[in-house]
Amino acid sequence: MSGHSKWSTIKHKKGAADAKRGKLFTKLIKEITVAARMGGGDINANPRLRTAVAAAKAENMPKENMERAIKKGTGELEGVSYEESTYEGYGPGGAAVLVESLTDNKNRAVADIRHIFAKRGGNLGENGCVAWMFDKKGYINIEKSATDEETLMEAALDAGAEDVREDGDHFEVITAPEDFEAVKEAIENAKIPYLEAEVTMLPQTTATLQGKEAEQMILMMEALDDCEDVQKVYTNADIPDDMVG
Repeated sequence: MSGHSKWSTIKHKKGAADAKRGKLFTKLIKEITVAARMGGGDINANPRLRTAVAAAKAENMPKENMERAIKKGTGELEGVSYEESTYEGYGPGGAAVLVESLTDNKNRAVADIRHIFAKRGGNLGENGCVAWMFDKKGYINIEKSATDEETLMEAALDAGAEDVREDGDHFEVITAPEDFEAVKEAIENAKIPYLEAEVTMLPQTTATLQGKEAEQMILMMEALDDCEDVQKVYTNADIPDDMVG
């Protein structure tokens, strides 16, 4: 299983707890606020905001929470000013790790992120050290039991998808970022349910981890995900199925 979908599986399993839901809502609200600040509060004219609101709706966030976040972004309501940063480094076994941060305190963010890397056998690197190993892509993950390959390929490829590939018990649909919305809509119109759909960073190659290194990697990714200043974490680590508890 690819590094991306493996980490997604871990997140889905651990994301069921209510405590995690609260943290997820906080991250989604931050993203909506920043998207509205940068591109305006009109969903139809702001693709980043449209994607952020769709992600919030998928997690059943109350409508008023989303509206308040948009108004904070556009300045209609007073809100915190968040700064975007990307951090890069290496996890256990030399796996590449990419961290996207949204924070109101950059010094706290980098200190916390550096501490997490160090504690779990990794190290924070220079900007550019691993970003080249990833491509920005639209990604839709579908269980094989939900559809047949021919139906999915027809819907996805006709709408502009770059690739439909098999990964264990799943199909993965890959798109260019600008085609993501159209492909997702085509899959929804074909009544094909998906597990996740997002614009993400996909690794070009994966690094297989075993045993202690795989355990440390899972702990590192969980700690980064739980950090209040971290929005998203990507890795090229490929972790054995039996490690995903």
